[in-house]
Amino acid sequence: MARLPLAACVVAFHLCLLLLPSSSLRRLSEAESSLVRHGVGIRPAYHFMPAKNWQNDPNGPMYHNGVYHMFYQYNPLGAMWSPGNLSWGHSVSRDLVNWDALDTALDPTAPFDSDGCWSGSATILPGGIPALLYTGRINATNKEVQVQNVAFPKNPADPLLREWVKPAYNPVIPLPADVPGDKFRDPTTAWVGRDGLWRIAVAAKVGGINGIASTLIYRSKDFRQWKRNAMPLYTSRAAGMVECPDLFPVAEPGVEEGRLGTASGAVPVRHVLKLSVMNTTVDYYAVGRYDDVADTFVPEVDGERSVDDCRTWRRFDYGHVYASKSFFDSRKNRRVLWSWASESDNANDDIARGWSGVQTVPRKVWMDGDGKQLRQWPIEEIERLRSKRVVGMLGAQVNAGGVKKIVGVGAQADVEAIFEIPSLEEAETFQPNWLLDTQKLCAEKGASVPGGVGPFGLLVMASSDLQEHTAIFFRVFRHDQKYKVLMCTDLTRSSGRDKVYKSPYGGFVDIDIEQHGRSISLRTLIDHSVVESFGGGGRTCITARVYPEHAENKNSHVFVFNNGTGLVKVSKLEAWRLATAAVNVVHGGRLP
Repeated sequence: MARLPLAACVVAFHLCLLLLPSSSLRRLSEAESSLVRHGVGIRPAYHFMPAKNWQNDPNGPMYHNGVYHMFYQYNPLGAMWSPGNLSWGHSVSRDLVNWDALDTALDPTAPFDSDGCWSGSATILPGGIPALLYTGRINATNKEVQVQNVAFPKNPADPLLREWVKPAYNPVIPLPADVPGDKFRDPTTAWVGRDGLWRIAVAAKVGGINGIASTLIYRSKDFRQWKRNAMPLYTSRAAGMVECPDLFPVAEPGVEEGRLGTASGAVPVRHVLKLSVMNTTVDYYAVGRYDDVADTFVPEVDGERSVDDCRTWRRFDYGHVYASKSFFDSRKNRRVLWSWASESDNANDDIARGWSGVQTVPRKVWMDGDGKQLRQWPIEEIERLRSKRVVGMLGAQVNAGGVKKIVGVGAQADVEAIFEIPSLEEAETFQPNWLLDTQKLCAEKGASVPGGVGPFGLLVMASSDLQEHTAIFFRVFRHDQKYKVLMCTDLTRSSGRDKVYKSPYGGFVDIDIEQHGRSISLRTLIDHSVVESFGGGGRTCITARVYPEHAENKNSHVFVFNNGTGLVKVSKLEAWRLATAAVNVVHGGRLP
């Protein structure tokens, strides 16, 4: 047997620690752990979240020396964003599903981040040394100032990277003179151009409080001294303030794995620019061309989308997510996306539970074969949680008004279905104004409103009497001698509680349903208060937070339904119960 190098042995040893209790890992006292028992019926079982307290933006996810690292905005003092100044929570994993919590990586302890260590990114430097770039929030004479800082591991040989050092020469990028103090944040993962210089993008509003939403480019040769590029990467006058930019290259259409740089002597590959728009709390993206000489990005838009208004671009998710962040997973040769899904009930509930906010399941992201849009799918590791397979309704028909129960599937499940539409003749005529607001369209034509072709789909997190349920469904409309497919998640009857968000979510599925044999797929991950749905093979995704009263009794069900005029066939339906992941566990055991 070949002997492992010493470095590999050290890595293997520390990987074993990820599965064992250790003094180096963050554990909760009995008093602290009692907090997580509030809202046990709605606490997610396999989505990433800290054991207690507030979390928001994913920061600097990375794969390094055999370990996945997840950093995230975290308030150690409670379940709300304030009081307290945000830190960087830190967890580690071998599989992106089961996680151990470490002590916080960054805390607001320095003059350049005294009011909070805000969002940022991780970059692996030459020699395999990781660096964290993050926004430091300073309260200078009662006026907020945001600056960009860097941190390095105290011991780069520690595979868990448990301690981080913030050099005294911070901030590495001070507040620009033409940017308001509270409008300069969220540095991206750095990349190297053909000139050998590092580059990062930072969100800003240039020109004062009424200035232009901009994504600025900074260059550096040593990761310490940064110079602003004369031109921004992208600007949008209509967007207000943008946050959490993300720029990454994509492989050719239809290629699910791989990352391309710039081919030598050839035209640069296409890139994706994602921007989180503050006044809509929505993540938008565009596929386009990045010029690595001028450091500018030009979106490729079609139809109703605009080059100058990023709010018209496509969305990673048409539901309840924000501040997404991706990283390249060199272990599996794939790009992986995380997104923050906040709570949508009320602050008093968050405080009573002692926790607030989850991350969506990590998703693999790639370019669709049409070359226009991205597709997303839960990473394959999620399937390891499948514990019991339930198969039913293969080839079954669901008549108009029909509802059929999927036996044995409850509040912690993975459901994959393919719906086949025998005839499109009953499709309703599409109205062009519906393009303006899909959420409003889903409200007007919800799951309980009979239609032509649809609504049909799933009822999840449902009580036995269906008084509470969350509907995920499709409707097909006739449009210009073709068809448009609408996907909705209807929360109208998701909970009998007051002070809970119950409006619908929706987006169109960019697919030619005739070319796909008049069929469409739906995959839904159900995790108590989180429902993530992937329509048309991941072309349209909708995440929702739901809080049914019956969930406390652990008696949720899943149904197939059809409220259209004609019948719908279920050509495939597979469902699995999912096991509970070990997510930032207490004393090596699973949370209740």
